Amino acid sequence: MFTEQERFMLSIIVVVYFCLLFVFSLYINQRKIKTYEDYNVAGRSVSMFPIVLTFVGTAIGGSILLGFMENGYRLGMGQHWLNAGILITGIITASFLVKKIRQIGEKHHMVTLGDFTALRYGEGARIPTVISVLLAYCAITGMQFVAIATILNLTLGLSMTVGIIISWLLLTAKTYFGGLKSVVWQDAVHGTIQTIGIVVLFIVILWVSGDWEGIAANAIEMGESASLSVMNISVSEVLVYLFTIGGYQFVRQDLWQRFWAAKDYKTAMYGYWISIMLAFLIGVMVIVIGVLTKYGLQMTTIAPSLVYYESIGAVFQFPLVAIMIIALMATIISCADSFFMAASSSIINDIIKPCMNHASEQKMLKYSRYSVIFVSIIALFLALYMPQLVVLWVIGTAMLVSGLLAPAVIGLFWKGATQTAGISAMWIGLCLAVVWQLAGHPFGIHPVFIGLPLSTLTLIFVSWLTKADAASNIWTEAK
Repeated sequence: MFTEQERFMLSIIVVVYFCLLFVFSLYINQRKIKTYEDYNVAGRSVSMFPIVLTFVGTAIGGSILLGFMENGYRLGMGQHWLNAGILITGIITASFLVKKIRQIGEKHHMVTLGDFTALRYGEGARIPTVISVLLAYCAITGMQFVAIATILNLTLGLSMTVGIIISWLLLTAKTYFGGLKSVVWQDAVHGTIQTIGIVVLFIVILWVSGDWEGIAANAIEMGESASLSVMNISVSEVLVYLFTIGGYQFVRQDLWQRFWAAKDYKTAMYGYWISIMLAFLIGVMVIVIGVLTKYGLQMTTIAPSLVYYESIGAVFQFPLVAIMIIALMATIISCADSFFMAASSSIINDIIKPCMNHASEQKMLKYSRYSVIFVSIIALFLALYMPQLVVLWVIGTAMLVSGLLAPAVIGLFWKGATQTAGISAMWIGLCLAVVWQLAGHPFGIHPVFIGLPLSTLTLIFVSWLTKADAASNIWTEAK
């Protein structure tokens, strides 16, 4: 794909880019990170511009840019339903959840979902919460290792295994020193680069592809005219996306942490509204780029997983190709370090901190960094075991949704949910989803359609049986 000279130039660009990010993380570590909250929730002082771009940066990662584009190329316009599912749940979150999440988190100085479930259902809720979060975020973090390894494979000629290990080392080192404060400010840069890059690529490919009649004629000639219809997707596939990747938006720990990291409620609310609309538009463009690459540019024999690289090579000269590689790197890194922090925060905040009464800020900072290393090792093994981007994402989110969606979201609104019911619902939803996944989806049923319904029914039924088992009254305290 690239000549030896081009690979040499790209290798220099990639190395310099990572070095700059690492130096910035060291700067933030020395000048800005003094407390446990600085490291894990950016000191709760993030302003509008960085909060919007860090929301976008975590929403648009390697799975969106590479995975959505690949799906658009292979499966057509019907993949917009995946993106629509994310938008729908984002709108619901902004309309009904953000205010409560922000109020409760601000009142109780929350850092993780485990803080909320422990307040709502008792300290026993922390462990199933941590397990659910780790299953999802370690999988998603591993997915970013795979995405960066693909870049290193195509640009530098490294094997996927070596690329995954290198990306693990680089991202772990950067996140280890910088914490969430560094992540948020780097996302401001990454979010700008990735948004401009995707918009430019979309416009250029749209222009090169010609009019819609010609695109449709190409699809008809290939016998794939249905791929140009947004209805070209099965109901079951839509539901899987809606209840996994869509449902995951409600209980994304990285989102909850950013709601708490914003300097005030208005910043969190308006920043999130702007970001979900922007992320949706970017998702639309990404899918359309995949479709147009096949039927507009008529690149019908390329590997679907390489659509991004092949498309930028087809419409840009090498200097612009190098810039688009940087845009891709920015997209992936902005997600990877955010997911690092979400998972590692659960370990330090929900497992280590409760066992360390009156620990100093310096000790908590040290263990926060150790938690990043622990998460990175789990994510590394997942990336090496299952290097399929969207598959890994869907599996991870299914575990999180099955274990936490009903107890967390229903628990925000329904005062009748009891402690016993909440903890039972978490364990039952999580365990059933994991067992169903390991069993290979018996009867063709996705794990989320087993774990989530039974978790919800458990929460309702056990609450009815244990009415006297009152949960903490979080509403009057948060007003």
